Amino acid sequence: MAGQDPALSTSHPFYDVARHGILQVAGDDRCGRLIVTFSCCRMPPSHELNHQRLLEYLKFTLDQYVENDYSLVYFHHGLHGGNKPSLGWLQSAYKEFDRKYRKNLKALYVVHPTSFIKVLWKLFKPLISHKFGKKVTYCSSLRELREHLQCDQLPIPQEVLRYDEKLRDLHSGLPPPATKKPPPRPPLPTQQFGVSLQYLRDKNQGALIPPVLRLTVTYLREKGLRTEGLFRRSANAQIVRQVQRLCDQGKPVNFDDYGDIHVAAVVLKTFLRELPQPLLTFAAYEQILGITSVESSLRVTRCRQILQSLPEHNHAVLRYLMGFLHEVSRESLYNKMNSSNLACVFGLNLIWPSQGLSSLSALVPLNLFTELLIEYYDKVFNPPEAPGERTPGPTEARAGPLSRQCARVGAPPASPCVSRLRVP
Repeated sequence: MAGQDPALSTSHPFYDVARHGILQVAGDDRCGRLIVTFSCCRMPPSHELNHQRLLEYLKFTLDQYVENDYSLVYFHHGLHGGNKPSLGWLQSAYKEFDRKYRKNLKALYVVHPTSFIKVLWKLFKPLISHKFGKKVTYCSSLRELREHLQCDQLPIPQEVLRYDEKLRDLHSGLPPPATKKPPPRPPLPTQQFGVSLQYLRDKNQGALIPPVLRLTVTYLREKGLRTEGLFRRSANAQIVRQVQRLCDQGKPVNFDDYGDIHVAAVVLKTFLRELPQPLLTFAAYEQILGITSVESSLRVTRCRQILQSLPEHNHAVLRYLMGFLHEVSRESLYNKMNSSNLACVFGLNLIWPSQGLSSLSALVPLNLFTELLIEYYDKVFNPPEAPGERTPGPTEARAGPLSRQCARVGAPPASPCVSRLRVP
């Protein structure tokens, strides 16, 4: 079946709906927000899909992410009389998605809208607030969508790609002849984004921790540990790009100038996401997916074993970052970001497959693995020395003294994604 996730287990509580691949979770947008996509072309005929179950599945999935800012991309192509839900169902669905879901939805992109969408908008306009209406952006082509998002991160169905190409041909005749792309420019000596850890090390006198990572972590440790929703909120995309340019040019950056603590947080996530290879490496991807099949009491040990295979440089950077995130989680009484919340944010920024995108079912083990690294930081990175275990080299920098003044007692209850991630 097109769009079906090969890693999807038949034990999934909504396997009957999830197997169609209608809903997908992609990477971050330019503001640091998670992207969720909905593809109408993957909806089967109405008699093969229980639309009430579809609604329950949508809520089940979004419950894992709605505490964070997120964007939704709706691919309208493929919706027709045979698979179209009734207007009554649509009205019921809109009421079901109450303020909890709408508050942190920061952008809704409707791709290839038709007259049906316009009629629907008129019908629902009395129910839709003016504030929510401002979040909606109509994109008549994928080219228009690319003005807002990096489409190479999106799981765009082949049917949508073919339809977009057909529209392009209809509107502009034959496609223009392919032009030879100029060779890529070599990175600047001061480049921070989009280059490998090895490049950064070579250009920074052998320093293991990349300058932009140390810059953001230092600032957030000093001024952001108790900021509510740290790493959960987005930031102004133009400001983030400006900071990226300054860092790439080797110019000084003072985050105080922007008056928004979340700028530094988004820059940190952007740095991780733009690495040519994820920090946890492509090679570890399949091993990490297997973490849910490990007995709970042995998972920390398994994490250590997986990390032993990382290059020394990756291990040092990961240790530095996880040490800081552990500090953030220790302040969850104030920032509302416990290890599970942080894992939901950072899972996709630390590891992704070498081909394609992480599937919905893959997010469970990826987030669980990240949660274990944060929650059990000391046990994972500073275990009692034992024969055969990896001993970190003397050059592997630690993140700094951990904040121990915040007791775990009284920490906020786990977010909805905690229950989803803890697979026995």
